Amino acid sequence: MKKIALLVPLYNEQEVLPLFWQKTQQVIQSVEDFCFEYIFVNDGSTDDTLRLLKDLADGNTPVKIISLARNFGKEAALTAGLAQAAKADATIVLDADLQDPPELIIDFVEKFKQGYDTIYACRKDRQKDSFFKRVSAGAFYRVYNALAERPIPPDAGDCRLISRRVAEAVLSLPERERFMKGLFSWVGFKTTSVAYVRPERAAGKTKWNYWKLWNFALSGITASGSLPLKLWTYFGLALSVFAFIYAMIVAGKKIFLGNPVSGYSSLMVTILFFSGVQLISLGVIGEYLGRIFVEVKARPPYIVDEKINCDD
Repeated sequence: MKKIALLVPLYNEQEVLPLFWQKTQQVIQSVEDFCFEYIFVNDGSTDDTLRLLKDLADGNTPVKIISLARNFGKEAALTAGLAQAAKADATIVLDADLQDPPELIIDFVEKFKQGYDTIYACRKDRQKDSFFKRVSAGAFYRVYNALAERPIPPDAGDCRLISRRVAEAVLSLPERERFMKGLFSWVGFKTTSVAYVRPERAAGKTKWNYWKLWNFALSGITASGSLPLKLWTYFGLALSVFAFIYAMIVAGKKIFLGNPVSGYSSLMVTILFFSGVQLISLGVIGEYLGRIFVEVKARPPYIVDEKINCDD
């Protein structure tokens, strides 16, 4: 019988964990021809999440727990879980807040039987999101897909089923600053989607705010490739050409028409504009240098505090 691992990263999810367990158990009991195991990754929770997980794992061997030494972030937690799930025939990534409905498991399994290696959940609409979040999310996907070597599906999160060979391919990638949605797309293989309506969080509070989402977006864009650096080079070249042409026009008016050269106001606007351009350029370069700095240090993406019911 084929095995499917349910990979669930958690950070302070004590309110919703019992409900997640109940809902998921009801779903997997209706799936035939597959056995399931849970791989919970406790990403440095400071509440009772780990205690509740240990209660679930007590005498329940299909429940495996990886507890990280601190909060390393969701991308690191997913990487830790994939390393443990590598022996399963497929892995399904789910969030514990039930915004990834466990009922998707049934649809994922049906597509997996049809031979797909990656089946991702794609939101039908974002009407429940705020106007700002809809606009910012749409802008991110457009910018990312315009710059990336491999585009990612708009409105698709981490919730997906991946086959063993996809998991092995993702784990073989050496980078430490990981943008998992981009990596899942980059490795390729036969892919399809399942549409769903994203419900509200069942309990607890989201751990994401706009500042974290902004930094996550920057990390994703710089992870997509070096095209932003090239584009900024072209932008600088275009500005230089424009500045040269404008200087020739100003000089021509002074020499041939006797027009006075513009004074203090125009000079200050020009200085401030080009100073801003230079600072933005340094910022773009700095983002890439920061990624290089992290990779050169070669620190592991996560450190495990303890494992329960795991194979190693």
